[in-house]
Amino acid sequence: MLNKVFIGLLCLLLTACATSPTGRSQFIYLPDSQLNAMGIQAFDNIKTAQQQSKNSRYNHFVHCIAQAITAETVGDWEVVVFADDSLNAFALPGNKIGVHTGLIKLVDNQDQLATVIAHEVGHVLARHSNERLSQTTAVNQTISLISAVSNPTSTLGKLAISSLGIGAQYGIILPFSRMHESEADIIALDFMAQAGFDPRQSINLWQKMDQAGQHQQPAEFLSTHPSHSTRIKQLTAHMPIAMGFYKQARSIHKRPRCIK
Repeated sequence: MLNKVFIGLLCLLLTACATSPTGRSQFIYLPDSQLNAMGIQAFDNIKTAQQQSKNSRYNHFVHCIAQAITAETVGDWEVVVFADDSLNAFALPGNKIGVHTGLIKLVDNQDQLATVIAHEVGHVLARHSNERLSQTTAVNQTISLISAVSNPTSTLGKLAISSLGIGAQYGIILPFSRMHESEADIIALDFMAQAGFDPRQSINLWQKMDQAGQHQQPAEFLSTHPSHSTRIKQLTAHMPIAMGFYKQARSIHKRPRCIK
């Protein structure tokens, strides 16, 4: 039984090796075209279900920042501001960006909003959706394979398979999600700095997010996001590199002027 499982896993691993923008090894075996199509369809559904903001000032502010960020990438991006008071923004495969008005109200300046937009774009550029879906699919296939081979008909056998699913969730899927969040933070710090936004404002942004959440956050072990203190510590450690990019961007007159 174990030999068949290991052979199946080995076949997946040999055909699914990739490297993230930070140099991390990734497990990706789904075609990007499939993820792009899913992202485009999901974005169309969101635009149908949620009201888009007609606030011209908010729209200009967000588009100004997003254009400066995405100018550091390849391809065209669609940007939509949604009339939603939640502190949220997102980016989807297929180059789609959504920003909620609640987040716009929270930030003090262009650099703080650039932190979030660059973070979400970082997820897309690092193919995190593909990696996460590839991991989830692989885990589900492995559990199904073990179940089919062992044919656990007893109560104890069924419980073992159920426990394997729980272990996969907390031992594989969520830790990778936290890794994705931390990696997107680092990618974002470099991208916003290269676009001419002050990376030091990222610290202020996450402090504001912490205060807005009244310092209440799920336990890091069961969360897909790092704790705010962990996030700030990682950003601070990477700040010297980002500041180098920022100074270089300013020297060649990359100075966004996006007014809230």
